[in-house]
Amino acid sequence: MQQTAVDGATRRARIAISVIFAVQGGVSGSFATAIPWIREHLQLRHGWLGLALVFLTLGASAAMPLAARFAHRYGPRRALAGVSLLCCALLALPALAPSLVWLCPILFVYGCGLGLMDVSMNAHGVQIEERYGRSVMSGLHGMWSVGTLLGGAGGALVAHAGGDGRLHLGLVAPAMALTALIACRWTLDVPEQSTAATSGDASADGDAHAPAEAPPRFALPSRAALTVGLMGFFAVFAEGASMDWSGIYLRDVTDADRGLAASAFTAFACTMAVARLLGDAVVRRLGAVRTVRASGLLAAAGAALVVVARSPAPAIAGFALIGIGVAVVVPLCFAAAGRIPSASPGQEIAGVATLAYASGLAAPAAVGWIAEVTSLSVSFGMITVLLFGLVVGAGVLRPEPRTSVPSGAESVRKSGGADEEAALRGDVREETAAGPGSGGTGSGTASGTASASETS
Repeated sequence: MQQTAVDGATRRARIAISVIFAVQGGVSGSFATAIPWIREHLQLRHGWLGLALVFLTLGASAAMPLAARFAHRYGPRRALAGVSLLCCALLALPALAPSLVWLCPILFVYGCGLGLMDVSMNAHGVQIEERYGRSVMSGLHGMWSVGTLLGGAGGALVAHAGGDGRLHLGLVAPAMALTALIACRWTLDVPEQSTAATSGDASADGDAHAPAEAPPRFALPSRAALTVGLMGFFAVFAEGASMDWSGIYLRDVTDADRGLAASAFTAFACTMAVARLLGDAVVRRLGAVRTVRASGLLAAAGAALVVVARSPAPAIAGFALIGIGVAVVVPLCFAAAGRIPSASPGQEIAGVATLAYASGLAAPAAVGWIAEVTSLSVSFGMITVLLFGLVVGAGVLRPEPRTSVPSGAESVRKSGGADEEAALRGDVREETAAGPGSGGTGSGTASGTASASETS
């Protein structure tokens, strides 16, 4: 990815979308800390609460494919503002549910809002990264993690003071909605461009990035989206399992007290936030493939440390390493999804996001089922194996070399000289075929160097 000069509008858009990521993180963190209040208020057993939370993920997965269609119909900025307002407004509803029968559909609708906002803001992030010509997605997801920590901290203070969950979420929802709507004013409003692969002549004629087609109402993810999404599946599986089971692992396996057990999640969340904020610099230095392979090894080492830990300290260190290791994988998956040759890049992002959310749905239940039959240590042994999948499959995140139009051809095309343009394309081909030794620049050489920098 070639770094380019960035104008003021793009810089403002990056700040604005960073705020949007933080807002969604704050919404998620606020809801997470309100779950205990909802459970006690409705007097739900753990199993019924788990069933209700499944509806949240189902709603997100069902709505994600619609985000690209909204952006195509209403424009990226209006679509992002609309789904952000919807997501924030729906935050207030779960605490108002009078019973489990109402809680399940409410969480489904709330999940729809989360899923739509998730895909929309990541699509904006991919556009900004393309304009910068360097990695910025990790930092955006770092802002999401910061928002989660801040939202969780505020919710924890409310819970410690014995506050009412309805009042808590009822106040947070409009504040988050207002913040998101203000930030959306400075986001980009450029329709997404098709990234469908074209022939060399088509690229020279300027057709490589035609306006994206209207996405279908429903479409299965492409094979490329599935391969990229599989990397996200591995990372989110480890993330979900660590978030939901780290405290229980310390309690049941290492005999830690309740306060010390809670520190496992804190260590995981904090290291993930810091790693994401610093991740773009690492990606620029090592490239996406090397970064994910190193991250996979680090996360697998952390999971293995959790498996063998029989005292709190090494277990907490293991969860912290998992947080560092999986931090940048999902942002890089979204960035790779935006580069998949497609008539609708937003649809590819939705496909990757849906697969990642499916992993978040499966992880807590799978860990619990395996632990029920064997032990929690065996469950995290399975996670260790999955994390090695990041090492093996990281190559699918390698950026594809892009064919650029020579500046001379561009100027001739603008002047309308078709014959001169054809002659110029012939000259460029002759220079490329002659190679560097004959004085030609050779765009193929540059592409080969870019590809080589990504190999490990």
